[in-house]
Amino acid sequence: MLVNLHIENYALIRETDIEFDTGFVVITGETGAGKSIMLGALGMLLGQRASTAILADKERKCVVEAQFNVAGLGLETFFHEADIDYDDHLILRREVLPSAKSRAFANDTPVQLSFLQQLGAKIIDIHSQHQTLTLSNRELRIGLLDALAEKDRLTEYRTAYNEYIDLKHNLEALTESEAESHKEQDYLQFQLNELAEANLHEGEQEQLEQESLLLSHAEAVKEGLATATLSLDDDSDTSVLARLRSAKSSLGHIAAYHTDAEALLRRVESSLIELDDICNELHHSAEGVNFNPEHQQQVDERLALIYRLEKKHGVQDIAALISLQHSLDEKLQAIESLDSRIHELMEAVDIAFSAMQSAAEKLTASRVKAAQVLSSQVLPTLKRLGMAEARFEAIVDKAEHFSPLGHDTVQLLFNANRGGELRDVSQVASGGELSRLMLAIKSTLTSCQLLPTIIFDEIDTGVSGDIAGAVAKTLHSMASRMQVVAITHLPQIAAQASQHLKVYKQVENDRTVSHIRRLDTDERIHEVASMLSSGAPTQAALQTARELMELC
Repeated sequence: MLVNLHIENYALIRETDIEFDTGFVVITGETGAGKSIMLGALGMLLGQRASTAILADKERKCVVEAQFNVAGLGLETFFHEADIDYDDHLILRREVLPSAKSRAFANDTPVQLSFLQQLGAKIIDIHSQHQTLTLSNRELRIGLLDALAEKDRLTEYRTAYNEYIDLKHNLEALTESEAESHKEQDYLQFQLNELAEANLHEGEQEQLEQESLLLSHAEAVKEGLATATLSLDDDSDTSVLARLRSAKSSLGHIAAYHTDAEALLRRVESSLIELDDICNELHHSAEGVNFNPEHQQQVDERLALIYRLEKKHGVQDIAALISLQHSLDEKLQAIESLDSRIHELMEAVDIAFSAMQSAAEKLTASRVKAAQVLSSQVLPTLKRLGMAEARFEAIVDKAEHFSPLGHDTVQLLFNANRGGELRDVSQVASGGELSRLMLAIKSTLTSCQLLPTIIFDEIDTGVSGDIAGAVAKTLHSMASRMQVVAITHLPQIAAQASQHLKVYKQVENDRTVSHIRRLDTDERIHEVASMLSSGAPTQAALQTARELMELC
């Protein structure tokens, strides 16, 4: 139940703190005093959108905080799944900053608005005048039946529906992708064939570039190698190798007599071996360098192919071309496998549709039972509300399409008069009749639900006299099993309350401000009498007020 509501800087409310009792609570006040403003603040706290337009003082933040007793409602799992500490004493807070940023908290833990919306549906029912006027709304009608139907049926259906919709969207996307892919397939295949025919290898470009460089300077290289060879050994006595051999021979003759000569001999021998080896390699290299125009043309053509492919595909080396070739191959394989993937997805969509259809049928059956319960239980309440001849029937029909709400439409057929034709409530019910019908429906729903609090915003619209008394008794009866808060203009209803709150306006510092306060017994008598009188309450009105209050 709602225990306390604290509001700061919201519209006409500068700051107020309201304590709520159990049972039947009424809120009265002149039109425009700010009664519905309080409901707007509570709605914002429970996840409705908010903007800086609600800030009376644009320099200060708006704060709305409420305390609830949620013991016995089984919300522990809900809080655990949201990773929020649970306590029987729940504190919700919503802040709207001048910067337009909004923050929300549950037990001092930051939460998303979606959490507040889901939680609000579990702890409080705020019935506005607008809800009565939109009784013809399909979502509202289905929601009325779902409140009485098996709770798991709608959850099961929505799970099946969401899975079907997801698979269907995937199939549509894949089918669309297939059409686009087939348009691209020929071009991809051409690119792949071109790369495959090129038969590229890692490191090939560097090797070819080196070979091309050598071939283009073959004569100069060959001449240089030959010159170097002749410099070392030209078969004359003056060549480097001939002189080293002579030095080796001279040192060999004296090595036995001189220790230094022996060491020098070994060094000369080592140099001779190294230079002789260099001379052989120079000779061998020179023989391997030959100018071959045909081979040079082949190398240059191969490099030209590689360079063209690199430029075409915007890459820098053969490794990237080879990687692109693998990627193209994978894309083409994926395109070729699209048909089988689409076929598999089509089968999955068919299975999901059957599951959704089955869940929808179970949901429909549950709603049909709920419609029967609603139809049978609303009528007695309507009779108590002064419509003894009224007839009411809730009928579940098939909808044209599946939707998140199921595969159903709900007709609410009504007629307040004997012999009249049952027709949709939107066509035959007056404003007062709609209010009483909605009250009868809500009375039925609250008898089956665990919601601890219901708030009515002028559910008494269009009723008066004895009917007002019947409405008051119905609200009082509902308050025996839950907390009922009613915003009203009717003295008959106000007199039935166990707690009476009054909203009023004052001008403070050239600004109109709304206040709310709890009335004691004498103040309640005066307030009810004022509601009975057109001006200041007369003694007769005061006496009538006392009598009305004694009736409860």
